[in-house]
Amino acid sequence: MGYNQHQSFYLRDRWLSKAIRNTVEQPSFLYEKDAFEKIGLGKNMVQSLRHWVKATGVMEEDRKSKTYELTELGKWVKEQDITVQHFETAALLHYFLVKDKEPSSTWYWFFNLFSETVTTKEEIFTELSQWVQSVETRVVSENSIKRDVDCLIRMYTAGGNNEDPEEVTLSPLFKLGLLVDRNGTIYKREPSIPRGQYGFLLYTLLVYCEENDRYEIDIEEIIEQEGMWGRVYNLSRVTIVNILNDLTLHTQYPIAFIRTNNLDMLRVPRVDSNKFLYEVLKLKG
Repeated sequence: MGYNQHQSFYLRDRWLSKAIRNTVEQPSFLYEKDAFEKIGLGKNMVQSLRHWVKATGVMEEDRKSKTYELTELGKWVKEQDITVQHFETAALLHYFLVKDKEPSSTWYWFFNLFSETVTTKEEIFTELSQWVQSVETRVVSENSIKRDVDCLIRMYTAGGNNEDPEEVTLSPLFKLGLLVDRNGTIYKREPSIPRGQYGFLLYTLLVYCEENDRYEIDIEEIIEQEGMWGRVYNLSRVTIVNILNDLTLHTQYPIAFIRTNNLDMLRVPRVDSNKFLYEVLKLKG
């Protein structure tokens, strides 16, 4: 699994747009020696960016040819919101960042396995260290774990005091409101998703169904399962049920409630997630 691959730099505002534009023109760009000069970042920042474009699901890397290629999500981001101004875009980047154990294992653990909603950086470090020891066969240094914890917190809280949207320390994931840092106390928060803007959640549900090759899901799975809404987005049971009710009214791809053996189940439409991405998730402005 992966730790401290970000060179201690969290994803910054405008970084992805720089990577996408240059990689489309030159697939080997992020491997070029002068890449840092062309996009105005330090050498270590470019190495960090190479990690984030993969971790957020925007690009795939071919290490043999030393090139990067946009994924379908990356192509969608390029077309719809290359500077990550919209909540939905940030929410999808977050989803791909945290849903799997690799390449950002700390992010996966924090949102999927760490259940505390009020904590401190020290408590996170202690709990994460114990988890790493239980799942790794190799030794992971304390410094790597500490850097991960610090980077994770800043990824979701950097920008709270910045009035200038061009400020380089702003994180595009700050707008999600998933974490709050108050004098060293860290709070997990439920995001404020405008009613009716649930398309990105239906997309993540489609991805989940495709990966598991089934389209009937227990509601408890959406609430409790790793990689699903309750874990990934800090959403409560009440909020999830309300969103699901809303999605039964989706004009193109409604979900359906079904009762099986006294269980609340969902039937998810069998539509390709990439088709849904391009056909339905069209951002305005």
